[in-house]
Amino acid sequence: MSTKYESDWGGRTISIETGKIAKQTSGAVTVQYGDSVVLVTAVASKEPREKISFFPLTVDYQEMTYAAGKIPGGFFKREGRPNEREVLTSRFIDRPLRPLFPDGFTHDVQIIATVLSADPENNPDILAIIGASAALEISDIPFKGPIAGVRVAKIDDQFIINPSYEQFSQSTLDIIIAGSKEAVVMVEGEADILSEEVISDAITFGHQSLMPIIQIQEELKASVGKPKMNFSPPVTDEALQQDVIQVAAEKISRAIRIPEKLERYEALRQAGKATIEELLPRYEDRETEIHTLFDNLEKKIIRELITKDKTRIGGRNFDEIREISCETGTLPRTHGSALFTRGETQVLASTTLGTSADEQRIDSVMHNGSKSFMLHYNFPPFSVGEVKFLRSPGRREIGHGNLAERALAKVLPANSEFPYTIRIVSEVLESNGSSSMATVCGSILSLMDAGVPIKTPVAGIALGLIKEGDEFTILSDILGDEDHIGDMDFKVAGTREGITAFQMDIKITGITTEILKKALTQAREGRLFILDKMAETIKEPRSSLSAWAPRIASIQVRTDKIGDVIGPGGKIIKHIVEQTGAKIEIDDAGKVNIFSSSAESVEKAIEMVRNITQEAEINKIYRGTVKRIMDFGAFVEIFPGTDGLVHISQLAEGRVQNVRDILKEGDEVMVKVLEIDKQGKIKLSRKEALDQSSS
Repeated sequence: MSTKYESDWGGRTISIETGKIAKQTSGAVTVQYGDSVVLVTAVASKEPREKISFFPLTVDYQEMTYAAGKIPGGFFKREGRPNEREVLTSRFIDRPLRPLFPDGFTHDVQIIATVLSADPENNPDILAIIGASAALEISDIPFKGPIAGVRVAKIDDQFIINPSYEQFSQSTLDIIIAGSKEAVVMVEGEADILSEEVISDAITFGHQSLMPIIQIQEELKASVGKPKMNFSPPVTDEALQQDVIQVAAEKISRAIRIPEKLERYEALRQAGKATIEELLPRYEDRETEIHTLFDNLEKKIIRELITKDKTRIGGRNFDEIREISCETGTLPRTHGSALFTRGETQVLASTTLGTSADEQRIDSVMHNGSKSFMLHYNFPPFSVGEVKFLRSPGRREIGHGNLAERALAKVLPANSEFPYTIRIVSEVLESNGSSSMATVCGSILSLMDAGVPIKTPVAGIALGLIKEGDEFTILSDILGDEDHIGDMDFKVAGTREGITAFQMDIKITGITTEILKKALTQAREGRLFILDKMAETIKEPRSSLSAWAPRIASIQVRTDKIGDVIGPGGKIIKHIVEQTGAKIEIDDAGKVNIFSSSAESVEKAIEMVRNITQEAEINKIYRGTVKRIMDFGAFVEIFPGTDGLVHISQLAEGRVQNVRDILKEGDEVMVKVLEIDKQGKIKLSRKEALDQSSS
């Protein structure tokens, strides 16, 4: 027997139903909003995994093409590997859920969100977040929920939730917010250079809008929720813990004060190794437990260094940014390149310019089209001194690249002004804290080096949080260690005027408005500092493109001239391509794009297209070619595809008895346009052209 709860949400009905399908799971719900329907299941393994120190949670979001009435492309005609949208959605379902499982819970948990029906007006990704929480709430899996998710837009200075696709096109803001009844637990979004105050207000508005969804989850759990499985956090062996403290505390305290990452990590590794070697004879077969207690002690000591000693690794102030160096033109044959280094984080960014043929084609359940800006982020193992197999980009790499891409997209020129496809590749060469924000900085430098006419520079910064009771400390430009032991990872990118992209993950049960506002203010101060440093290297885009970049020019022709440019069977356009070496594309609106690596080739093609599509001007003199001789005059082609009549009376001064006495076919002759009638017929005069030339 199924159970359903409904609520009005943003002027539409949302429902959560359980007990109808997928009944062999730990928990399963279908969430419906409009005609979008998502099935979300939660399943936990019967037994915990032994000797692991992490929570084994897996989240998969999948869009079935039948949901939108489509058949998959390709040879196999079935859904394949997750596309970028599915990967990104899986990430933002995972991130708010993960901190809400109890410490020490090591049962495998798998969340699968399947889009069964896709309504173009109601994005199913938000329903997947809600469904994941609801499925966990009614299951026997221990979970400190419920939470809910919402998308917030801003149209005409008004915040709205879950905008339709038509509304979204008018919005200056796109934020996904996840939260519990008490606090915000995750934020991700982009903005059209909006102020910190607007972003803060939008997050508060979105959090308040979650309450009806949290309420119906609570009602659903009260009605059909299963008793939670018996689980008790592992009991700490006090004797072992004290021995770890006695053996390792001083070693850790010395090690964490080493400023250089690799030296610090090696000192910590040696401290951990020494601790295990000393304690293992007394505590046989408990190496994993010793290692966990060592890690916990390391976190405690670093946090106390910040909260009690009011200092941090390397001795920086809480709002201090590490040393920054920038370099452009690093690579000789790329269209644009830059090397950005901040402390021990370094990124090499390269910009490549292409034509519309290089655009990425997108065919998904919710969207079909193309994409002319791409930013790809690579994180090779050597960047952190590790040895691993090179594989295709994982979820983390895709997520970091997408965040940086959204941060820069807001300042790129419109395609009508700069009709290039742009690809940036960020190679992380060293990493110790926020390589995604270093990617933002390096990428904007490479764009300026390439001569891309961006609106204004963008920079990014990552902040952390240490919260003990009601006291909190916000850290600017966090290290990897500070991210690991902290309570928040908050990335903010923007210009001098406002924010373009942001991402916040909370590792505790949530944060207050006070913390959010202070973090935004501190992020702005750091961002301005970084922008100043970047401006010392390059302030604005270069005035010309790289010699290796393709040249693109666009000209507009009348739609009735499109056929003249193409010619019968494409004869004319093929001739232009053969003569110039340029590539030519023409759309139904008459926009002609001309591409070539040679500026001379582009200019020659432009001239040929203009010659074909130009229109005669009254009183203008042209050098034409005689095409046909008639008794009453001669037809003269003044430019390709356009001719006019020189009447016998307009051939010369005085009376002309026979046209052939003056002209013959193939002659080049100067003629003046006298008149263009309503039918487009052109009247020419050789006589007036001669008179005007002689005068």
